[in-house]
Amino acid sequence: MASQNGNQKLEKYQHTLTMMGELGKAIPQTMGAFNRLHHAAVEEGALSFKVKELMALCIGITVRCDGCIMYHVNESLKAGATYDEIVETIGVAVMMGGGPSVMYGSEALAALEALQTQ
Repeated sequence: MASQNGNQKLEKYQHTLTMMGELGKAIPQTMGAFNRLHHAAVEEGALSFKVKELMALCIGITVRCDGCIMYHVNESLKAGATYDEIVETIGVAVMMGGGPSVMYGSEALAALEALQTQ
């Protein structure tokens, strides 16, 4: 069972997804272009979708984007990433981002634990 903090993270994530949908209605051309860019960037190629999602998670941690962390942990799990692969990705982010990435890496671990228990 997810902890209260985990439940709060899931609720915040669902709210973020809802608001992204609302943003898409408010600025459909911009969000449509962003969605096409997103899908093109993570499309299977020389790198797998899973690897690209792990890369995006690493970047999300280093740029300190809470919503990005939850989104890309979720997408990494959907792509078949294991707990150990995600935790190693957090380690790379810490190496690249230093102390602030430790804090956001901890948030990524909490997101992983919340999403795995749902």
